[in-house]
Amino acid sequence: MSAGLEPHLAALRGELQAPGAALLSVLLALLVVAVTIVIWRVVQSRRSGRRAVLLLGLCDAGKTLLFARLLTGRYRDTQTSITDTSAVYRAHNDKSTNVTLIDLPGHESLRLQFLERFKAAARAIVFVVDSVAFQREVKDVAEFLYQVLVDSTVLKNAPALLIACNKQDVTMAKSAKLIQQQLEKELNTLRVTRSAAPSSLDASATGVPAQLGKKGKDFDFSQLPMKVEFVECSARGSKGEEGDADFEGLEKWLAKIA
Repeated sequence: MSAGLEPHLAALRGELQAPGAALLSVLLALLVVAVTIVIWRVVQSRRSGRRAVLLLGLCDAGKTLLFARLLTGRYRDTQTSITDTSAVYRAHNDKSTNVTLIDLPGHESLRLQFLERFKAAARAIVFVVDSVAFQREVKDVAEFLYQVLVDSTVLKNAPALLIACNKQDVTMAKSAKLIQQQLEKELNTLRVTRSAAPSSLDASATGVPAQLGKKGKDFDFSQLPMKVEFVECSARGSKGEEGDADFEGLEKWLAKIA
């Protein structure tokens, strides 16, 4: 039987070795490379088109002071925001890349409304946590963060996410490690609760995915499509109003994602 196939195999080898076949192989290889380059450029253009870094968090977490310190380096008295504030920020990296910082209101009646407005432009998100009040606010913090993480646009674009544990100049401030552990625990509880809710109450009923992380496993931040990091910082600084802010980790992160 193998002897009968030998002439056909020889003919096939001859065709593959013919000049036309070689040219076809080269053209196919070039086509694959061209398609790969086009896809890469589309992905890069979409990412480069998103230049906003959103500052999110509950009221009094210190978002507005962080915003002011990043832009001017100076301390200033702030009050609860009722609208967004934006400005161009030059990252401290070799390219001096610019991003647009957008400070969004943290009030419960406003925060999702403003997130809806700016989420599609987000290159990255800084979620600011009050490390001093965290223990009593953990449920509210987790609830807002959950709403951000299951948003369909956020899941699709997967912007880099930094949890900025602010007010570390205060003795009673919780560490970033403890805040991460508590948030993972609370988000896992929220996920279970939402999954068990009737369809009329389930987030999926409004088109928002209800599942957070990997099904069947306790939630942790490594399960998300975006990279999540935690950093400790102090917008006020250890020396108070006259001193500098302590947020070197935040500045390095901004330089990296810009």
